[in-house]
Amino acid sequence: MKLQTKLIVISCSLIFIVITILAVIFQVMFEDTMKKQIGERALSVSYAVSNNPMVIDAFETENPSERIQPYAEQIRKKTGAHYVVVGNKEGIRYSHPVRERIGKKMVGGDNESALSGEPSITEATGSLGPAVRGKSPIINSEGEIIGLVSVGYLTDRINEDMWPYKLKILIIGILTLLLGVIGSVLIAKGVKRATHGLEPKEIGLLYKEKTAILEGIREGVIAVNREGDITLANQTALQMLETKSENLVGNNVLHSIPNSRLVDVMSSGKSEFDEQMKLGNTKVVANRVPILDDNGKVMGAVATFRNRNELYRLNEELAQVKGYSEGLRAQTHEFSNKLYLISGLIQLGSYKEAQDIITKEANVHQHFTHIIMNQISDPYIGGLLIGKFNRSKELKVDLSIDPASHFKDIPDEIDRQLLVTIIGNLIDNAMEAVVESKHSERAVKVSLTDFGSQLILEVEDSGAGIQDTIANKLYQKGFSTKGQDRGYGLYLIKQSVELLNGELFYERTKANTTLFTVIIPKE
Repeated sequence: MKLQTKLIVISCSLIFIVITILAVIFQVMFEDTMKKQIGERALSVSYAVSNNPMVIDAFETENPSERIQPYAEQIRKKTGAHYVVVGNKEGIRYSHPVRERIGKKMVGGDNESALSGEPSITEATGSLGPAVRGKSPIINSEGEIIGLVSVGYLTDRINEDMWPYKLKILIIGILTLLLGVIGSVLIAKGVKRATHGLEPKEIGLLYKEKTAILEGIREGVIAVNREGDITLANQTALQMLETKSENLVGNNVLHSIPNSRLVDVMSSGKSEFDEQMKLGNTKVVANRVPILDDNGKVMGAVATFRNRNELYRLNEELAQVKGYSEGLRAQTHEFSNKLYLISGLIQLGSYKEAQDIITKEANVHQHFTHIIMNQISDPYIGGLLIGKFNRSKELKVDLSIDPASHFKDIPDEIDRQLLVTIIGNLIDNAMEAVVESKHSERAVKVSLTDFGSQLILEVEDSGAGIQDTIANKLYQKGFSTKGQDRGYGLYLIKQSVELLNGELFYERTKANTTLFTVIIPKE
């Protein structure tokens, strides 16, 4: 049986049982209340008749029935009782709606209480049928019990009077049942819609699959609801945060991860990808995506985290290959031109000029390589600078390193990949600036210093500089004056500097050059 059908059947069955029980209980209570009220009314009438002086005096006459019968019938008609019977101590009737029964013995067997002086309400079967009866003793002036009065309401007539009310209860019960059925159908459809038509077994299977997927992937995953409370965290995320699930799930994300941007993602409704941050003591690359319902409203958000060191290990290998490739390509292109030049000079017999060009090129490369080998110990940074040097030759840019540079005392705690990102992007931006500049001088100068308690990186270019109108947008992700799909260089530089707890600033020097300076503390 499908979930929707099962919900409808169970809900309707429960509603039917509950309404039936309530209807029966209500009818029984109503019937008991009605009979109690009628019994009290009968007792009140019998008490009034038994205390009437005319009735008491009639017992002293030779034929009490002559006076009592007309009076009893008058009372019966006025009160709506079905009979008012007056009898003596022996139960002989002095009044009855059926005259032929006057003088005969009262039936029902419920006179004892009244003849003992106690008024009573009873249900008994008399000569007219089952009835609710009220009985009161008749006491003369000497205090003697001389008879009793019995006022009755026939049960059949009472049931007839109650039937319209019972019918209303029945109709209300049926209408309530119909509303319950409609509600059950709507609820079942709502559940089906909420579960996307999936059956319980399918939902259970999906849950198991989701759990297996979450625990199988190497990324950390954290999900939050609309209030920002953490609803899910996989094992990788718990390991990154060095905590347990019970200490994390249910807490507000800003309490557990103060630097989380999941709340901002829910507010903006926009995804964020490849953002660098710190999760616990682990540096990670984060992706954040809002969770939307069918109406496009934000219900929560989910974030995935990848250990940045793992990504950087791959990036380092790729960067080395790419650097070597670009360096070789640029070097091949440049040396091809030089070889053509030298070949032409030799063919013209200009041997001295050919020798001068060979000596000059050798000196330039040897000087640059000598500075890097002696002053810069890190192979990644050294390889990067050589690659950029070869690229500068291809772009006709004079890239030089300050001979006073010294960059050997780099603490192991400082991420080399972040330094590569900073230096590489600064040099790329500087070379682009001088290439686009109209100045005849196309120079980029790099200075790297590790003296004291800080690492100082400086890149100076002879480009046109930065306009004041865009200075406040300079480090925004995707902002660029060079067209689409640009604007990530300075953004990555800024992020990398912040991760190293450093500072980044720039200035226009007196020599009309643009100088970018990065200061990174060693500790």
